Amino acid sequence: MIELTGVHKSFGAVEVLRGIDLTARAGTVTVILGPSGSGKSTLLRCINHLEKVDRGTVRVDGELIGYRQAGDRLHELSERQILRQRAGIGFVFQNFNLFPHLTALQNVAEAQISALGRYKGVANEKAHELLGLVGLGDRAGAYPRQLSGGQQQRVAIARALALDPKLILFDEPTSALDPELVGEVLDVLHELARAGATMIVVTHEIGFAREAADTVVFMDSGRIVEQGPPHEVLDNPRHERTRAFLSKVLV
Repeated sequence: MIELTGVHKSFGAVEVLRGIDLTARAGTVTVILGPSGSGKSTLLRCINHLEKVDRGTVRVDGELIGYRQAGDRLHELSERQILRQRAGIGFVFQNFNLFPHLTALQNVAEAQISALGRYKGVANEKAHELLGLVGLGDRAGAYPRQLSGGQQQRVAIARALALDPKLILFDEPTSALDPELVGEVLDVLHELARAGATMIVVTHEIGFAREAADTVVFMDSGRIVEQGPPHEVLDNPRHERTRAFLSKVLV
């Protein structure tokens, strides 16, 4: 499903990604761990071409993301073509990014109308279904300001699901939440994992990584230091840098 090959990304003189190779099969959950500044969020943004890679390639379901290949050269796609690709890659951000003037239902429906061209009635029906899925069927008419942070993040997850994505990217989806609200969002992620969604999740929630991930990836300084099944990376890490990081987050 996902294949990153030799991905490099710099911002000015700062090299943020230094040759990332990563693959993930359809229906699996990949959790990315690492300290702040290790390149985790930039990596997610490169997967759906919110950031252009400097070198390397990203493929989702066999399709080259952001570019077309002609011989040995890559040419960036038009904005319209890139938006079409992004519609198949859901993205859930740290800070919800809901439209404050739209209700929960409208936030989930509008994504479908704008990106997929669905009729309003069809989009509303799908939005109702998805709000029920994330436990907010009774809050469809509420505006973001009337919802807790955990509820807003669950609306954001429903909005991402509304586009029927092949892949869902989560960028620290619980980091902006009060501790007592984290569990309700993680419960939704667990349900998605059990349902076979293909997910890449950047998080510091080690319990979620241990229980839901098929693969745990540890990044530092723009590189993948190690990766493998949760019981290997979390319980018996091979690299000293991984051990040092886990000794702090597992306290």
